[in-house]
Amino acid sequence: MTLLRGLQTALNAIYPARCLTCGSMVDGDFKLCGSCWRDTPFVGGTICDSCGVPLPGLDHGDRPHCDACLETPRPWSRGRAAMLYRDTGRKLILALKHGDRQEIAHPAGLWLAHAARELIATNTLIAPVPLHWQRMIKRRYNQSALLAKALAGAADRPWSPDLLQRVRHTRSLEGMGRQDRFATLAKAIRVHPRRRQRLIGKSVLLVDDVMTSGATLAACTHACLEAGSGPVNVVTLARVSKEA
Repeated sequence: MTLLRGLQTALNAIYPARCLTCGSMVDGDFKLCGSCWRDTPFVGGTICDSCGVPLPGLDHGDRPHCDACLETPRPWSRGRAAMLYRDTGRKLILALKHGDRQEIAHPAGLWLAHAARELIATNTLIAPVPLHWQRMIKRRYNQSALLAKALAGAADRPWSPDLLQRVRHTRSLEGMGRQDRFATLAKAIRVHPRRRQRLIGKSVLLVDDVMTSGATLAACTHACLEAGSGPVNVVTLARVSKEA
């Protein structure tokens, strides 16, 4: 460990850390300069306890819910998001997902750990939302798995990269309405038969890059609960908000 830290220090001296968005030099592990940090819509204050979207008013500790979650209760217990899907937040997500900027995952893991700190227990198992193998071949990596691994390292909790499987290749959810999203993902995700013993009775924290309708996370939650897990919570790097 000492050798690795020394190597990292030497590398930092040769290749100083740079801001993930503008490229200017930065200090620390959060990888954003002051200007880009101010332009990143991190979630704080009063939030919906189910999906993490910001809410008006003061936080009185009563676990409030947004209108969408009141209208359609989520199958998971609690949910959080590190930032909103706009401005610098959107740029970071698109760079990670489509721009092969895998280095974003490490600082994002720290942001996720902060956002999900109330959801992580001693018996929590962290797992990413899965990609179908055909999409994995095309993209070469699962951005949600990168985030889950970074979060597990930051939170010092175990994770299972293939706890869940997409057993049906569904078309992209982009542009679909809420009902179509849920219908498309029905029975598309299951717990890996060889990983079921890892989740029985345990709290599961699902990790994804973006939450829009919550259809994918709902399908993953149902799969975990049907396989015998304990309570399921969710955390995403970004949350789409109509108010954003």
